[in-house]
Amino acid sequence: MAASIGRDSLKVYKPLRVAVFSTGDEVRDPAEKAPLGCIYDANRHAIMALLEGLGCDVSDLGILEDDRKAIIEVLAKAASNHDLLVTSGGVSAGEEDHVKDAVATLGRVDLWRLAIKPGRPVALGQVGDVAFLGLPGNPVAAMVTFLVIGRPFVLLLSGATITKAQYFLVKADFDYKKKKGRREWARVRLKNSTNGYPVAIKHLASGAGILTSMVEADGLIELDENMDGIKKGAMVRFLPFNEVTGR
Repeated sequence: MAASIGRDSLKVYKPLRVAVFSTGDEVRDPAEKAPLGCIYDANRHAIMALLEGLGCDVSDLGILEDDRKAIIEVLAKAASNHDLLVTSGGVSAGEEDHVKDAVATLGRVDLWRLAIKPGRPVALGQVGDVAFLGLPGNPVAAMVTFLVIGRPFVLLLSGATITKAQYFLVKADFDYKKKKGRREWARVRLKNSTNGYPVAIKHLASGAGILTSMVEADGLIELDENMDGIKKGAMVRFLPFNEVTGR
């Protein structure tokens, strides 16, 4: 478009500088050995890839131990040269979840614990003047909350004027019950029905820690707060992953 109207240069936004780290004494990087009781960190790598797909300049700050003082120090230092801080884990209500308290010490927490599934403990706030996004520790919850909450947040900070993702209506091939008053996202894959229209098939696993349920899905079915479930054959809102994994 620029070339077609004789423009050889355009004014653009600088890439958003984003610092990413995970927390947890039990979390290990895939390059390390994981002793009994430890888990490998998939969240940090998934979130960094999604941020890079949005054109961000991403800094990998690794894994922080469950130490309030150490978390405060790293957040404060990262806030000095980044536009957004993104953490994974440490925002629930456990006694070793120090991230939310650290953010409140350095700035403020504007939002915490939404009525959603998966991803209830997601948090938004500021460290000084720098935006903060705290994602849950469970991998499915971290990825889903980034796609539906974090992504529009990142786009807005990057200067985008259109931040809403495009949903599509498909037919559900399953029954689903949910708690009224809570928004939920179910992982599904699509298949063509006999009449050629796409049909959504729910993944058998629904736990927030089962990463294969994301890998084997094509996207998410969104069920809003006013619904208590759906019946097989109902038309539902489908968010394809290829709609929200890039710019």
